Amino acid sequence: MVNKNAPKSVIRRLPVYLRILDNLIRNEVEVISSKDLSEEIGFTAEQIRKDLAFFGAFGTRGTGYNTSFLRDKIIEIIGLGEQTNIVVVGAGHLGIALIRYNVTKNPYVNVVAGFDVDPSVIGENILGVEVMNIARINEIVERYNVKVAVLAVPAEQAQAAVENILESGINVIFNFVPTKLYVKKGVYVHNADLSMELQSLIYYATAENIKDS
Repeated sequence: MVNKNAPKSVIRRLPVYLRILDNLIRNEVEVISSKDLSEEIGFTAEQIRKDLAFFGAFGTRGTGYNTSFLRDKIIEIIGLGEQTNIVVVGAGHLGIALIRYNVTKNPYVNVVAGFDVDPSVIGENILGVEVMNIARINEIVERYNVKVAVLAVPAEQAQAAVENILESGINVIFNFVPTKLYVKKGVYVHNADLSMELQSLIYYATAENIKDS
């Protein structure tokens, strides 16, 4: 079922399919064609069929996909059958927002702790998630078998925080800090630069203004 040779671009699209399928199931849609799924997602029907074909045959020709069956298979492929324990490193405004979002909106992960170095936030409780001193990260990672760290510290603290994360045994980092991280081979870092994303969107607003002038 799990195809280790599937392209990264395909792996990144699987959560998009999962989100749409979750919505379809909530709306009591039991079967959907690749054409209708294409309209929901924005990818072509051919792209959807090609992506899913890396992992098996999940649809019925002339009928489409059973939404619950396909959702369960994608959960299995990604590895979301059980909640994945994660930690959030950095309990500033962004870190707190990320904790709140994942606690309330993301059923596939379990935030076991937040970490910081600021004494003014250590000990705070965010929707049941305690903010702890970063010195405790090894203890918590071992206790809860944490797989992923979300990084949301100030840029000047990022590399020091990464060293703490790697020392704890975590080797997957979701990085929200707009700076380059230096990590050893075998560590997977996914960067989410909110400033750059916003700036790229502003291009379209500017282009629209130029077109209309």
